[in-house]
Amino acid sequence: MGENAISGNLKNLTIDTKDSENLVVCFGEMLIDFVPTVGGVSLAEAPAFKKAPGGAPANVAVGVSRLGGSSAFIGKVGDDEFGRMLADILRLNNVDNSGMRFDHNARTALAFVTLRADGEREFLFFRHPSADMLLLESELDKNLIQKAKIFHYGSISLIEEPCRSTQLAAMKIAKASGSLLSYDPNLRLPLWPSEDAAKKEIMSIWNLADVIKVSEDEITFLTGGDDPYDDDVVLQKLFHPDLKLLVVSEGPNGCRYYTQEFKGRVGGVKVKPVDTTGAGDSFVSGLLNSLASDSTLLKDEKKLREALLFANACGAITVTERGAIPAMPSMDAVQNLLSSSSAPRS
Repeated sequence: MGENAISGNLKNLTIDTKDSENLVVCFGEMLIDFVPTVGGVSLAEAPAFKKAPGGAPANVAVGVSRLGGSSAFIGKVGDDEFGRMLADILRLNNVDNSGMRFDHNARTALAFVTLRADGEREFLFFRHPSADMLLLESELDKNLIQKAKIFHYGSISLIEEPCRSTQLAAMKIAKASGSLLSYDPNLRLPLWPSEDAAKKEIMSIWNLADVIKVSEDEITFLTGGDDPYDDDVVLQKLFHPDLKLLVVSEGPNGCRYYTQEFKGRVGGVKVKPVDTTGAGDSFVSGLLNSLASDSTLLKDEKKLREALLFANACGAITVTERGAIPAMPSMDAVQNLLSSSSAPRS
């Protein structure tokens, strides 16, 4: 590994890229979530907070690794205690963190998040700017990106420069290397300067993705209030000619899928929910892990339905425990759930 593989004083936290042709590389933010020690309160009412690793792309990387797949994370954190902790968490979860960079001036991003008694999520972000927003194109580990079977990203890195240009450059490298591009917009409106800016930027890279996962709420937002359950809305406004798979996640109800050749629905797996944090990321990791090992499922509806049922089970297990990364399931846990009577038939 070259000297430029990492900046800062954290060479001991990098691990070698796994020799795997099925590598899933996740690009974007990793941060610290502060969650109230009691449920159903506003941020102001919370008596105390517990810290937890967060950031959707990092969650997906851990999820893939937990399932036995090969994954890597590319992003920037502060050269601080929290940044070192996050790098270590990835390493301990067998995620290649050699693409991480450490900023000496900006801090690791922080997010205070709670689920209020009325069921609404409340966010308070500290990114003024945070290190994740400052990743430069020159800091990209191009060799790592070129190894990706799947290159996965969100939209939060599009909010500010220089990270926006860096993400576009990384996507271009991955596309040129033959990687499958996977996009989960992961809308977080409080981070954007305006709703119009969010919509414009999220859609600006829409047509570059091969696989897109979107939620019902995101469909409503991106289409200007249209019915997220209307197939015509999804196909006319969100499906683009080069898209290989569009998945609409429906939480406990499962998901819908759209390809060039077929569309359908796969039911959810019933569990008793404790905390929905990370469920969508776990779903994505389950789908990408299957896709990385068998890309033919994009053309085979039976295989695709099995992969989506598997992904639904991943998300279901995650809601039975608190936190995102701690609740990401193992392959055994998913297979045990699917073999139980609670799982619907694919």
